[in-house]
Parts: sequence; structure tokens; C-alpha cells
Amino acid sequence: MSHTLFDTIIIGAGTAGALLSNRLSADARHRVLLIEAGHKDDYHWIHIPVGYLYCIGNPRTDWLYSTEPEAGLNGRSLRYPRGKTLGGCSSINGMIYMRGQARDYDQWAALTGDARWRWDAVLPYFRRHEDHWRLDRPGDADENFQRLHGNKATGSSGEWRVERQRLRWELLDAFALAAQQAGIPATDDFNGGDNEGVGYFEVNQKSGWRWNTAKAFLRPTCYGRANFELWTGAQVARLIVQPQPDGSQRCTGVQVWDGREMVTAQAAGEVILSAGAVNSPQLLQLSGIGPAALLRARGIDVLHDLPGVGANLQDHLQIRAVFKVGGVSTLNTLAGSLWGKARIALEYAVRRSGPMSMAPSQLGAFTRSSPQQPHPNIEYHVQPLSLDAFGEPLHRFPAFTASVCNLNPTSRGTVQIRSADFQAAPAIAPNYLSTPEDCQVAADSLRVTRRIVAQPALARYQPQEWRPGAQFQSDADLARLAGDIASTIFHPVGTTKMGHAGDPMAVLDAQLRVRGIAGLRVVDAGAMPSIPSGNTNAPTLMLAERAAEWISEAARAPRDA
Repeated sequence: MSHTLFDTIIIGAGTAGALLSNRLSADARHRVLLIEAGHKDDYHWIHIPVGYLYCIGNPRTDWLYSTEPEAGLNGRSLRYPRGKTLGGCSSINGMIYMRGQARDYDQWAALTGDARWRWDAVLPYFRRHEDHWRLDRPGDADENFQRLHGNKATGSSGEWRVERQRLRWELLDAFALAAQQAGIPATDDFNGGDNEGVGYFEVNQKSGWRWNTAKAFLRPTCYGRANFELWTGAQVARLIVQPQPDGSQRCTGVQVWDGREMVTAQAAGEVILSAGAVNSPQLLQLSGIGPAALLRARGIDVLHDLPGVGANLQDHLQIRAVFKVGGVSTLNTLAGSLWGKARIALEYAVRRSGPMSMAPSQLGAFTRSSPQQPHPNIEYHVQPLSLDAFGEPLHRFPAFTASVCNLNPTSRGTVQIRSADFQAAPAIAPNYLSTPEDCQVAADSLRVTRRIVAQPALARYQPQEWRPGAQFQSDADLARLAGDIASTIFHPVGTTKMGHAGDPMAVLDAQLRVRGIAGLRVVDAGAMPSIPSGNTNAPTLMLAERAAEWISEAARAPRDA
């Protein structure tokens, strides 16, 4: 920690923070400090795709959060992984590359009053960093694909690698065919703006290795820049906010605990919170920015009453239906013996393929939970395996899991500090299944699962519903059982949402600036006003790409004036 004065301070070296660091430090005149509470991404299981099993729940790479007991989950508390290492959640997540649906971003534009968040406006910011496998060879991509993903012939290749998965499963192929027989079309691209269909997910991998944002945006460029500094093992305890002569307030720096002492770092320009949808609202509240009643109750002086900080939490809850099968290979049986495990390890060592290269979910599908839905509102993550809960051993019988989530839940939760101690975990209360609409979608989606599994393509494997159990048929039973078998897909968003000036719960303006505090932005999934209709890593990168341009413009303004 040789310097303490910078132009920009970025808190969190995860998905957004890594990209921001790369873009902002590209200007050699601009000094950038990146602060990460975790350590370097030198743990080998980060880079082997199946290693998420050893990273989630591991204090070396995970904050080890849990939710409050949830009424909608019949009193259960869920493990709530958040990445704590370089690359953040991109180092421990499911590696699925998914933009969402065009309507998501059109809704952001409506909620913020800013047309720059519309789908056609954000598409170039997805493309800016994307490096897609289909553009590796001329002729592999048609004109429409090139419009959506870029064209290497014009030099639009980015840092963020997107590849096909390196394995297939007979059982998953059969599920995909069954989904088509149930009326869900086949697709080979979930990222064109309408992701309806069934197909294998594309993943953020490179030659069989996980591709995290530390590899993509930090290691090849930032580490060699004299104007870039990285602090790891350093947790920000508080934002420094100072009154200005005109009566306004400005964030001028941060206090950082490095494990031995408290260090102050100052920002001549901006402080950027990219700590994620849990840690960013926590840090704002610890700094006196948030709901006044909560802050006073926790013994914190109120600097700025901003009621939306920590509110509006949205997440994707997946309902994990399990079906026993016969006459087909699943990971339950393949990994059930020492010989099977040795074969898996050998295949990965020699070819970088097989089960060790696989994402947590390989096959995906988007469809409607009922004919009344105007657009695809549920997503499937299908796996050739089953277990009682994440982190538990695989079942000893052959089975597959068809996990289905409500893409646009109406339930809203909170993230709130428990005390003034910056090292204490916040209270995370997603409030799952707390609305009649979400309960109905849960029941309907289980019926869609049953309709798919009943199709001829799966009949030869004699699937038997093990969870929740075919005996349960009513809406009330299915919603209650969903609460027993559901878990998070780790997609929290919205806790520092952006919005228009008339929204009293909007924490940020449309350019991600904290309302009422100059020199402070939040650039992470917490800024999203509504949850995307798909996995959230790619939208977070797009959001950071968009913000990097605004931050750079603001930094150049005084020099260029």
C-alpha cells in the first residue's frame, strides 16, 4: 500500500470491478486503486470448472453467507454464496453466458426514464467485451448472429470468452427432445433477445478451463500498468463522506482494514462500489447512507437518509424436481466408484473434457409456466445428477434434476446490517414465495416439468418422480413442496437500484450515481432495477461496460475543459 491518493477507487475485484479496472486504467494519466477483501485467484479449484463444488462454502473463496429463515421455504435458511477472491462470483459461479431478454432492458429504460438502457442501446456494450467461439472461423456465424455478437473480421473480439460445453449426455439429449415434443422449440443461441427454446448452455470457459474476470480483464493488462494498484486481503470498513462548501456531500475516500491496521485511501475523482448486491448496500449502510430508522437502530449516524439501500432484493429461486431413471448413465453412477472417478480425472487431464469440465447445469430451457403468460417466464437448469442439497453427496441411484425458476419474481426482500461492525455478516432476507403470483408460478412450473418428462423421448428410461412426488397435485401442495425443495441460483440483484427522480426508493440515477452523494457510484448487480430473465453475470459485465464509459467521460471533463 505504497500510495493512498488515486483518481478512482474501485471496491470489489469481482465481475464488474475487474472490467472497470481494465477500462479506467487504460488512460495512463488516471490512477486506479482496486480493493479486494479476498485473496488472489491462485486456488486450483477456481480454474477447474467442476471446482465450484470446492469453492462454494470455502472461506478461501466464499463470504459464507446464509439467508434468514424463510417463511416461503417453510422455515429453511439457504446457503448464499458470494465470491471472495479476484474475479468474485465469476470465480465460483456456474459459468453460464446469458444476456437475458430484450424486454428486460426495455423495462430498465422505462424504470429509469433513460433510453440508453434499452436493448438496442445496450447490445453494443455486450458485444464490446465478448469473444465468441462461433466467430473463431469465418462462415460459422450467419449475418444475424454477427449483428448480435460482433464480427472478428472487423476486430470486435473482446476479452470475455464464450465457448460450447465440452461434453454431452444421452439423458440430456433425450430431455431436450422431450421438451420439443412438449412444444418448446430447439435453439442454439439463447442470447438474441428472445431466449425461448431448449439447448445446451454456452459457458465462460477457455479450452476446458474456467474463464473468470481476473484472467480476462486484470492479468493480461492491468498488472503491467504503472497507474494501477491492487490491494488484496483488504476489506473496506467505511466510505468517507465530507460536507462541501455548497452544503452538499461528497465521497472522498475509504477506510480499509488490511488485517493489521486501518488505512485511509483518498479519491480525487470517484469511489466506485462494485462489491455486489449484498456487500454494496451493507457498506453504504455502515457509512451512514441508507434507511434512517435502520441506521439509528444499529447505532450509526445518519449522513443521508436513502430508504432504498438494501431494499428491492430480487433473486431466482430454483425448484429442484428429481427423477429416478434406469438404463442410462448419470453422474450419480459414473462418479459412484473409485474407478469411475479415476476415468473422469483421466479424461480431464488428457482432453480437458468430461464431467470435470462441466458447468453445474448443462442443458437449459426457457418457456411459459402457463399459456396465459405473454413471454417465457421460467428457466430450466437440467443436470444428469441428483443430491439432497448443494454440497451434499450425490444420490446412490441414477437420476436427473430438472430445476426450474421463475424468471420475474414479484417477491422482494432486503439486505440489512445487523450492527455497526463491518466484519459482521448482514441479514439477507430474500422473502421467497411471498406473493400469490410467485406461488402460482411455482405450482404451474412443476406441472410443466411433469409434462416434459411424460413425453415419449424419455419413456425408455422409465423416469419416476422422486421429488416432490407425483402424489402431490393441488396448487397449495405444489407451492408448499416447492418451498421444501427449492434453492437459490445465486442471482441477487436490485438492492441499490437505479431509477427516475420521482422514485423515492431509487438509490441511483440512470448513470449509477448515488443520489445525494457526489463522487460515488454503485456498479454491480445491485444497481439493476429489475432482475434479468436469465443468469446475471453477463448483464453485470454489460452494466460495468456502460458505466466505464460514463466514468471515463466524467474523469476527462476537467482536463479537457
